[in-house]
Amino acid sequence: MITVKATETPAGTGDAPQGWRALVRSSEIGIVVLACVVGVLAGLVVLAMSFTTQLLHEMIFGLPHTQRLSITTTIPPWRALAGPVLGGLVIGCASWLFFRRRKQPIDPIEANALHGGRMSFRDSVFVALQTMGSSGAGASVGLEAGYTQAASGLASHIGRRLRLRRADMRLMVGCAAGGAIGAAFDAPLTGAFYAFELILGSYSIAAFVPVMAATFMATVTHSVLAPALLAVEVPPIGAITMANLPLVVMLGATCGLVGIVVMRAAAFVEAGFRRSRIPTWLRPAFGGLVVGALAIWNPSVFSAGHGAINLYLGIDASLMLFALVLVAKALASSVSIGSGFRGGLFFASLLLGVLTGRLFIGVLTLAFPNLAGHETLFALVGMSSLAVSIVGGPMTMTLLALEMTGDLKLTLAVVGAAGAASLVTRRLFGFSFATWRFHLRGESIRGAHDVGWMRDLTAGSMMRIEVPKIAADATIAEARLKYPPGSTSYLVAVGPGDAYAGMVPPGALYEPDPALDEEAAAEPAPRTVRHLLRNTDRMLLADMSVRDTLKLFNEAESEALPVVADRDSRRLVGILSEAHAIKRYSDEVSRRNRELTGE
Repeated sequence: MITVKATETPAGTGDAPQGWRALVRSSEIGIVVLACVVGVLAGLVVLAMSFTTQLLHEMIFGLPHTQRLSITTTIPPWRALAGPVLGGLVIGCASWLFFRRRKQPIDPIEANALHGGRMSFRDSVFVALQTMGSSGAGASVGLEAGYTQAASGLASHIGRRLRLRRADMRLMVGCAAGGAIGAAFDAPLTGAFYAFELILGSYSIAAFVPVMAATFMATVTHSVLAPALLAVEVPPIGAITMANLPLVVMLGATCGLVGIVVMRAAAFVEAGFRRSRIPTWLRPAFGGLVVGALAIWNPSVFSAGHGAINLYLGIDASLMLFALVLVAKALASSVSIGSGFRGGLFFASLLLGVLTGRLFIGVLTLAFPNLAGHETLFALVGMSSLAVSIVGGPMTMTLLALEMTGDLKLTLAVVGAAGAASLVTRRLFGFSFATWRFHLRGESIRGAHDVGWMRDLTAGSMMRIEVPKIAADATIAEARLKYPPGSTSYLVAVGPGDAYAGMVPPGALYEPDPALDEEAAAEPAPRTVRHLLRNTDRMLLADMSVRDTLKLFNEAESEALPVVADRDSRRLVGILSEAHAIKRYSDEVSRRNRELTGE
């Protein structure tokens, strides 16, 4: 991955014209106009990727024009196997060649959390190609990761050309990702809250108009040029009563548990492939073999499962079929993600949720026959609830149900189920699928909240280079001569090579110490600074974040601490006071709050 530096691009090196840059950076209207442009581009990205993927389905599996892969039962077995296996081989080789000397790409959530919205455009394009290739070859993954990656990477590229501020760059990434989701579902409100909950990490009045403008323009652009990607035909839902609400909440909790199993299964498969001796470039082909074998039995495991959602919303089938398809789809998705195919679980979670809801109400109907006729209600509630568990964003999925059906009572039922699913997932697991994968890579972020600036605000960036120091073996008399009373507020003792030895309270140089006086009377050797050292093992590293810095100050109960190059050499490079660190932190928080509120 190309490492994007935090420094601004010098004027005149590929930047946008000065007039455009000034308009966007100084005017709220300019930001809204830019958001509209980003929204149109996001709609075009979704259109191009969905068209290309459908074309791959038709070429690889011999589908009729516009036929959905996941409901086509006439695919020859050899195509069902060869498509994902050969596609996996191509994806694996291309990924190995592209990323063998590069880091993995930054997705929109990570970009907004850690990098101020800065993404590599080249990496984003390659991820989009990977996603189209994976879904086009039949891997059980969705295109949403590619949609948001490509659109956000393009928006970030435009933002860098315009030299946008950090807050505006993050906003444009959120507009692009939300626009892509809105265009894919023909649901601008869903896209907007996807941006707020998952990409920006918060809702603010200043961001409302740009985000809504972007999702509206993306949806209109896609709708004018092509039908919605996920056009769900909803059968009659039936009456929703208060008596249904406890069961709805139970279904939400159940979906939370299913979501946890699916996320852990993907991580388990990925860990299994890492422990195996299968080369990285060959793993997707093995994953494709599993997906192809499952698809010979039931094509619903193929790709994202758009057609299968419509099928299982209204089909009259046995509970055994629902259970088997649920397990097969979960296994296919886990194997696809874990083996190295590129894609997301957004669309897959919708199908899994429909199956979970149908299975849930089917089991209940065996004991309570009066619940018959509520299959569609529980299927839709399950669809949204399981997506909340895996993807996150309770309001995003609630609005998806509203925009899909136009039924407000259903939306209220989804709110209760989504809350239950979110609570179960957070209490028992603590991650969405995206943040779970960050956790497996060693990142501690739990969402898109902007914490990157706290990592940038390090002890090294706040420290003073001029350090009042004294040799640890210097005598007290020498220290008093060099640092008279009131000359410094803190003093650092060092050993050979400027190695940190400990902090010396300056006042202690002039305080009588009976114990030391008795020792001095018994031994003629003069007292040294080493007798006065404090916090000998408490030191700051230059790359330590401000949060960890303040935590160490609290533990050490010291007004100042040394900054060292590394713990092994303990070489002193600076000094930092707690008061200065708190001031810098407070100033930065105030500045960023002003940026968010537009003041």
